[in-house]
Amino acid sequence: MTAVTDIPSQHAARLTAGAKAALITVIVGAVCLALEGTAPWLVKWPTTWELPATQWVGAFLDWFLNGIKPVMRLFSDLMTYPMDAANYVLGNTPWPILIGLVTALGWYLGGLPMAALGFFGLSFVLASGYWAESMNTLALVAVSVPVALIVGGAIGILANEVPKVKSFVQAVLDVMQTVPTFAYLTPLLLLFGFGPVVGLIASAIYAAPPMARNVMLGLERVEPEIKEAAIMSGGTRFQQLFQVEIPAAATQIMVGVNQCLMAALSMVIIAAVIGGFNDIGWEVLLTMRKAQFGESLMAGLVIVVFAVVIDRMSGTLATERKRYDQRVVWVVLGFAVLFTAAFWAWLPNPSELTLLDPMAEAVDSGLTAFTQANGPWLDALKNNSLFYVLLPLRIGLDQAVLPFTWGFQWTPAMSYGLFAVGAVIALLMAWRGHLTGGLVVLILIGMLETGIANLPWPFVLTGAAALGWVAGGWRLSALSVGLLCTILVSGLWERALLSLYLSGAAVFSCAVAGGLIGLASAVWEPVWKIVRPICDMLQTIPLFVFLIPVLMVFQIGEFSAFLAICAYAIVPMIRYTRHGLVNTPEEMMEAAISSGATEWQIMRDVRAPYAAPTILLGLNQTILYAFAMLVIAALIGTTGLGQSIYLALGQADVGLGISAGAAMAILALIADRMVQGFAEERRKALGL
Repeated sequence: MTAVTDIPSQHAARLTAGAKAALITVIVGAVCLALEGTAPWLVKWPTTWELPATQWVGAFLDWFLNGIKPVMRLFSDLMTYPMDAANYVLGNTPWPILIGLVTALGWYLGGLPMAALGFFGLSFVLASGYWAESMNTLALVAVSVPVALIVGGAIGILANEVPKVKSFVQAVLDVMQTVPTFAYLTPLLLLFGFGPVVGLIASAIYAAPPMARNVMLGLERVEPEIKEAAIMSGGTRFQQLFQVEIPAAATQIMVGVNQCLMAALSMVIIAAVIGGFNDIGWEVLLTMRKAQFGESLMAGLVIVVFAVVIDRMSGTLATERKRYDQRVVWVVLGFAVLFTAAFWAWLPNPSELTLLDPMAEAVDSGLTAFTQANGPWLDALKNNSLFYVLLPLRIGLDQAVLPFTWGFQWTPAMSYGLFAVGAVIALLMAWRGHLTGGLVVLILIGMLETGIANLPWPFVLTGAAALGWVAGGWRLSALSVGLLCTILVSGLWERALLSLYLSGAAVFSCAVAGGLIGLASAVWEPVWKIVRPICDMLQTIPLFVFLIPVLMVFQIGEFSAFLAICAYAIVPMIRYTRHGLVNTPEEMMEAAISSGATEWQIMRDVRAPYAAPTILLGLNQTILYAFAMLVIAALIGTTGLGQSIYLALGQADVGLGISAGAAMAILALIADRMVQGFAEERRKALGL
């Protein structure tokens, strides 16, 4: 009798939280599919149930923005003065002096290598013929960064000094970093009008959160002994903060300055959409629209050069204490001034230089020759990826498998057969003790047959609730369902699923490819020596520049957008995977080696489990990067929320822009919290 009663208890013990969540999701999905014909409202949310949330948001924001518009226009008028001053100084300073200044600064911070980087970088900008446009871009960065530093620093200090507002500030920063940049360009356009100042303000808003986060983090990490010493010295709170704590947190704060500079620079092309003045971002947009890919690539490379130079110099300023001989600095500056004075009459106008025009023409002609020679192969790659991978993920096998694409028609019998195979796999995995994995396989097969864009809304809500419950408990589960319901009733559900499909496909590809590259980089050091500079370059390239190479080869389309998202989002997965695998504690490695484990066993049973939390954080960053790029990719062929945000910008539709941006932020926020929950669970399991 005891043996008989033990059997149910053993099966109950196997039903873990993950298994229960997966089982409920499977049941809800099966019910939705079974009732699809008789209750279509279970599959598609009826339009009569939708709320005019977009119109409500638009009406409220129109009222609010019109109320504060006079004050904002006054602020805009005031900001024109530093903007004009920066444009005047940078535009009228002779180019040899500017190159000499950057070279001298490079020497002072990093010696000969950094000086050479500054000299050759700005020489490339000069030779490109985009010197005047580049100086306008630098003027925008030169004014927006101080604004962002002041605002971000003040927010960070406020959160540190007033603990009650800290959680609110962190929530606001999370929202600011997940809301796509295009979403808040529309209200800024209505507030400040069209022109360079609105681009400046957009850059400052985008660049402020990294500064605020690093100030908060730096002040949190100040040693308690240092704080106690400041208190014991009898200083006021103001003196303690500005004379002791902030200097002690200077290294972390300088990291924030570096990130602030890079964020502002990455906004220059986006700001050009509403700025509309003669800067390098506008040149990139203009040449892309004209399909002048050689010139577009050249203008994009100018931004990349600026990004690399600024990143290296500000990064060195933040992390390195060593400074080089100032006498060399004065020699370089003196030579630049003397050279300018001696050759003033013969200095060429930098805007008239055409030294790199042959390179741009060669790129165009080479691209034309490449696409003509490899057109069938490129078309086959794009079409096969669309027809056999992306399209089934989007609309499901039952709609994607057609005689035109696959050579045969998908039938209901095939759907039943696919589900039967999935059920058999699930049963076999459950019999071998992997019930949760078997149920997940069944769920994935159902999603593939139906398509992510056609998933029934009860299934999506149940799946989100189940994942949230497993990752972070009932609070995260309720938060996920509540936020998704706001998208559901707002009429943006279908577009949200389209965004989820493309970003999900890109994140999965980045997780697989980036994980494998990170693994190879951890195992073989020569691989990392090749991969590392590529990752460094990809991390400094502004978002828009990723569109240029894929447009050059594959033209406009969803496949091009998919590749651009992957190129931007894969770097965190590579870096975090390698970092997690190479930082396994020595005592764990020694124990595994002494037990006679092979290299593969050490990787599978020691290094990979220990690295799991770090790898999950890399996945988290990859997800956020994919959502950030999704809106930019709307320019070259995506549908969904990104396209809605971009269209709202063109139509000055504040309600649609903010609503679609909020919907995308909700998807990113839910994914962020879930991945963080799983990472925290792994840390606890490892005792970290």
